[in-house]
Amino acid sequence: MKKIIVFALIALVSTGAFAQKKKKSGGKKATTTATAKGVLAKADNLVAEVKAGNFQVTINENGKAKDNITVKAVDAKFAPTNVKLVSFMASGAKLYLLTWTETTQIKTDLKTEDITNVNSVVYEIATKKQVFSNTQMTNHITEKVFLDRLKTASETQEKIRRDGFEFVLNPDGTITQKNKTQENKWKYDTTSMEFVDAKKK
Repeated sequence: MKKIIVFALIALVSTGAFAQKKKKSGGKKATTTATAKGVLAKADNLVAEVKAGNFQVTINENGKAKDNITVKAVDAKFAPTNVKLVSFMASGAKLYLLTWTETTQIKTDLKTEDITNVNSVVYEIATKKQVFSNTQMTNHITEKVFLDRLKTASETQEKIRRDGFEFVLNPDGTITQKNKTQENKWKYDTTSMEFVDAKKK
């Protein structure tokens, strides 16, 4: 009877130690993945990241970097938000859309400009070709304006300036660009490997 109790205790202690070890190593792996430096977005075998002074799309093979597409050269101040990388089908071809937002502020004694640029770039990965790009800019301006020549009275004025088009990726793989006065629709042409005017296609 004593032997059975001893064996049961040894079995319980061993199982507990094994479970604890397993739990620790699993937690470490998750932390490493979460704190991967420079990685901003992932899709399939692609990673959008900042590396060696470039904002780039890294093409991985078997978990290792095989090639990359440079989106643009950047400095230490580069801090994009809302970075997304998604795949979609257009005219039977698989393409990837990279989107990100950049904000900057220009400030003087009398005026502050908060500029937001929403960027959208489409890539054909096999040839590393950029097949479409779009930037929409919104500038929120706050300005102190004097109401008389002697500058004794003033008021704060706000205005918003917009430039470029809003980018919309449609479910059928076509692209729509629109602003207050204009709307353009683009369809992917597999022969020229670029988006062309959908009305002419």
